[in-house]
Amino acid sequence: MTGSSQPWRAALTAFLLLSAPWAQAAEPPRKDAGRAEQAERDAATYRQLEVFARVLSYVENNYVESPDRQRLMYGAIQGMLETLDPHTVFLPPDVFREMKIDTSGEWGGLGIEIARKGERIVVVAPIDDTPAARAGIKAGDELVGIDGERTEGMDVARALRKMRGPAGGRVLLTIMREGFSAPREIAIIRDHIRIVSVEGALHGGLAHVKVKNFQDRTDLDLRKELERLRALNGGKELRGLVLDLRNNPGGLLDQAVAVSDRFLPGNLPIVSTRGRDGRSATVERSKDRDTETDYPVVVLVNAGSASASEIVAGALQDHGRASILGTPTFGKGSVQTVIELEDGSGLKLTIARYYTPKGRSIQERGITPDFLVPDTPGGKVPRDVVREKDLQRHFRAEPSAAAEPAAPAPRGLPENLKPWDVTAKLEDYPLRVALDYLHGMASAPARAPARAAGR
Repeated sequence: MTGSSQPWRAALTAFLLLSAPWAQAAEPPRKDAGRAEQAERDAATYRQLEVFARVLSYVENNYVESPDRQRLMYGAIQGMLETLDPHTVFLPPDVFREMKIDTSGEWGGLGIEIARKGERIVVVAPIDDTPAARAGIKAGDELVGIDGERTEGMDVARALRKMRGPAGGRVLLTIMREGFSAPREIAIIRDHIRIVSVEGALHGGLAHVKVKNFQDRTDLDLRKELERLRALNGGKELRGLVLDLRNNPGGLLDQAVAVSDRFLPGNLPIVSTRGRDGRSATVERSKDRDTETDYPVVVLVNAGSASASEIVAGALQDHGRASILGTPTFGKGSVQTVIELEDGSGLKLTIARYYTPKGRSIQERGITPDFLVPDTPGGKVPRDVVREKDLQRHFRAEPSAAAEPAAPAPRGLPENLKPWDVTAKLEDYPLRVALDYLHGMASAPARAPARAAGR
């Protein structure tokens, strides 16, 4: 038994020897006390790695059946990362390939964004115009089972693998929802999920642009859509814009920055990020080119607006460039980097927190709208919708956040809402409110004071 563990011990020793110079290079020179403390931490790590190697050796040599070594190692990695936040995950090669496809906007599946809440799998948001959305899946639904297999304790990556696959395949979801007396089964046929990330329409000179997620061409698609809507408006400038980020789960940080930049003049902060102990602090700023005309803007958000969506909403809100309407957002204030590993697997690692231009962290709290607009007239903001604060192992808001000025309480419906024949038949109530609000602003002799206040 002892002899069989020697290769592992040698490998671990090599790992520590190779990693030591990197660790020293990454940190500033330490005093003697600091070096001693670092040496003790290294020794403790070595002892823990030896325990891991010994357990692995026992399993490989004594388990009742010959184990799959790759499954053992992947399982060990996944178990390690499950002690961290829910957005730090290990992606086996097949899942990593799918993730890269996601950012290009096409795959085979149902079109559901999911997360773990305790031992349960819950729906963050169905992606618009996908099989899941058409089947009536809603944010906050609990996935009790997938194809007859219970999801209790199932990791998100496995749940995604079970739902994805060739178009035309049938997936049976077992759903529990508030108001249901018992779980219900919903059969959904997979389709090619081709997400056109930007879609728009014109309403009496006012543009409604829906950004579904932030892919690698989202800002370019947004520019083209705005140009199309201007042409549809007879070549005249738009009277205003509803930028619809509802149920947008986020995506690429650089695209969130680019979309924000499109509506801001040059050299304004858009988002700042800070890593551990304030290291690797960066500030993304707007550039003085390709900026849209200063027409009024409303941003529509809800609990399904997360991450990159919250960066855009927070930047435009802090600079007074847009009024935010809807319900409080998801509250994901962390940044992930994706690292491709040698065997084709990947590591999505949380490396920083992000902050709005005024230094607000939205972690756990989300973006508070300027005007609270429920989904239906006279309706209430749903309390059962899953947000970041409900996720297992989520980051807590920083202690310093308690000292930040509290965000102003959201107001009710805007005062300038008047019946408008253009929107009278719209069934989408928040969109109707947003367009009516913009119509009132555009019809007024002067710009709305809320915009000049620069919240």
